[in-house]
Amino acid sequence: MLSGFMNFLWACFRPRSDRHVHNGSDSGGRQDGLLWYKDTGHHFNGDFSMAVVQANNLLEDQSQLESGCLSLQESGPYGTFVGVYDGHGGPETSRFINSTLFHHLKRFTSENQSMSVEVIKKAFQATEDGFSSIVSKQWPMKPQIAAVGSCCLVGVVCSGSLYIANLGDSRAVLGRLVKATGEVLAIQLSAEHNACIESVRQELHSTHPDDSQIVVLKHNVWRVKGLIQISRSIGDVYLKKAEFNRAPLYAKFRLREPFKRPILSSDPSVSVHQLQPHDQFIIFASDGLWEHLSNQEAVDIVQNNPHSGSAKRLIKVALQRAAKKREMRYSDLKKIDRGVRRHFHDDITVVVLFLDSNLMTRRTANVSVKGAGVSLPSNTLAPETGPT
Repeated sequence: MLSGFMNFLWACFRPRSDRHVHNGSDSGGRQDGLLWYKDTGHHFNGDFSMAVVQANNLLEDQSQLESGCLSLQESGPYGTFVGVYDGHGGPETSRFINSTLFHHLKRFTSENQSMSVEVIKKAFQATEDGFSSIVSKQWPMKPQIAAVGSCCLVGVVCSGSLYIANLGDSRAVLGRLVKATGEVLAIQLSAEHNACIESVRQELHSTHPDDSQIVVLKHNVWRVKGLIQISRSIGDVYLKKAEFNRAPLYAKFRLREPFKRPILSSDPSVSVHQLQPHDQFIIFASDGLWEHLSNQEAVDIVQNNPHSGSAKRLIKVALQRAAKKREMRYSDLKKIDRGVRRHFHDDITVVVLFLDSNLMTRRTANVSVKGAGVSLPSNTLAPETGPT
């Protein structure tokens, strides 16, 4: 028992192996231990700030910002795409989304010759189908990939409109200036799909009227089939196709009774907002941030500080609060290595997109930035982990 505890302490405070660093396609992101950040950059409609802090042994959060042409044709439309993909059970699904979703969006935008809700939904479905195909192919050799999935939050600014699409419990929050008072109010733009929300539980009961155990309160947390908190995702094929809910999948993921209809959905909630001159910025973040900050607190931090470093600043406040909850100093939390760090907080991804109404029609060179983390050698396998 004592040796196990000493091993835990050694894992907490051993020197970090920061030599294995992957900077994605970014030209300017920096690494500080487990924190990756790009303090400032320019997109089609203004400035942006990005940051990612890693907690898992393998980073399960993936993120990207793509700005410029949003189709395969140079004629456009032009705008900015933001994606935050919070994986669970492993990094495979979020990595797949990060490499495919935007390409599908460009393809369908070209076919449609404009941006639309239908285009975004088609891109989500093509991404879901693509990952499902990978699970089918890898099932004989790597069956546990059926239990890997990801939340998927997307924002698209195009032609004066803001499209928000979401699966899972990441969140997009708008900071809107109230001219009469000078306040900047937080307005949540995304609909979340987490079983802790009563309306989500009601939706699950409505779509599965014959299953009294569709949501179960387990260890004081509502979970779909007692397994997973979110009700919509990319991946998690073991809860969408019955043929992947059997041995050799780990027993803890297998249901006692076969199911006839998908338990989880991959249909995103999509909303469209006409941007106004008093819309200042949008915060896109995985749920790791919102566990520690309210919508208004996050908006206030961005509003009351310089644009540069906004995303990193939000993550730092979240980590300070995570440390305080464990009655430890922030400086000590920063010394804890990936893997063990997950006991203190989740992977956290933040993208802050500032909006300049004077730039809504300008054209700039294409920009592509992908958030990164500390990477292990390519042959390293993800440890056995459960969904969240």
